[in-house]
Amino acid sequence: MSDSALPRRILLADCDAYFVQVARLEDPEGAGKERYLIVGGSAQSRGVVTSASYECRRFGIRSGMPMARALRLCPRAVRVGVPRGACSRKHGEIKAVLQRLSPLVEPASIDEFYLDLSGTEGVYAGLSLSDVATRIRLAVLEETKINVSVGGGTSRLVAKLAVRKAKPAGVHVVAPGQELEFMKTLELAAIPGIGPKLQERLRRLGMVSIPDALQHSRLTLEGWLGDGTGGWLYERIRGIDHAHVETGREAKSLSHEETFPRDLHDDASLETELLKLVVAVCGDLRGDGLRARTITVKLKDADFRIRSASRTLTAPVQSDRPVYDIARELLAKLRGKRRTGERLLGVALSHLTAAEGPDQLTLLDASEESPLETARDIALGKALDDARRRFGRGAVVPGRILPPHEA
Repeated sequence: MSDSALPRRILLADCDAYFVQVARLEDPEGAGKERYLIVGGSAQSRGVVTSASYECRRFGIRSGMPMARALRLCPRAVRVGVPRGACSRKHGEIKAVLQRLSPLVEPASIDEFYLDLSGTEGVYAGLSLSDVATRIRLAVLEETKINVSVGGGTSRLVAKLAVRKAKPAGVHVVAPGQELEFMKTLELAAIPGIGPKLQERLRRLGMVSIPDALQHSRLTLEGWLGDGTGGWLYERIRGIDHAHVETGREAKSLSHEETFPRDLHDDASLETELLKLVVAVCGDLRGDGLRARTITVKLKDADFRIRSASRTLTAPVQSDRPVYDIARELLAKLRGKRRTGERLLGVALSHLTAAEGPDQLTLLDASEESPLETARDIALGKALDDARRRFGRGAVVPGRILPPHEA
């Protein structure tokens, strides 16, 4: 049998409670000793849960839950902030290990990686995909101290669903030819892309589990749901997914946002909070070796109305000062259109590109006399990053961020 005729060998390595693991590694004497640990925003600032230890999850705590509610569900839990810089660094370490062990690696998120090991049967001396997955899981743990669960099969979809059965710190591989039997064990809601609205629509048609949907032909599903959705569902319930693992895929955006304990009304306070967010997101940007062309500011008003404004540059930037200058203009634009209390403020950077090669000065417009981002900005950013790596993220901050008695 030729290599092209062999079944695909796709794995998904998914870090278990990733932010919790990283928080424990970063503070072994503090968070590292806490069994009931929640990572996320402060309850006082209306923050939400980013991740929770498995012990906390038994109390019903889930990602996205308001932190105040999570702490009521598990009063013994300890909350810590998200160690964003450390999470980015650990992501790079995990990716480096996986790239040694698989010819194709695609980071799907900060804590998920797709691997395509098709054609590597000879490299792994005939080992089953399950054995290879176990070897990879142990290598990541040994070299990065991060536990991952690994799911596998002949498609990305099957690997994604299989990894849920592998958690925590396990391996679950669906053998070629067993996809349909595996899919029969699942509810329709388990399939990525079947959200609440489609779930309700399918429920009204008498379909809750995958076996419910398997009773119907493609023609019937297309008649009920339309050609696109019906055909898509027909294939997904059978574990069919032709999507490839894409090694060149880049992160789409980086963002930081803050929900305030009390609505903020004055521009000066909002600009100070904006600066904090810019410093954080630009640090992540440089830590990931990226530059950004689009800057977006997001507001959630006191009445929960969400507004945003963006600006796209002719060339990418990576430094705090130019990003803050533009973000402040965008904030002023939003505030000029509607002045009210602000519940949330966020900054996002998108249209990301690698910051490899010689640093280049970037111009907003060819007619401008001075560049938006100068060589001094770039050098200062690198110096600040070095200092923060050595002395902690809060060691060096712009004076404007500090309280008046400390500035």
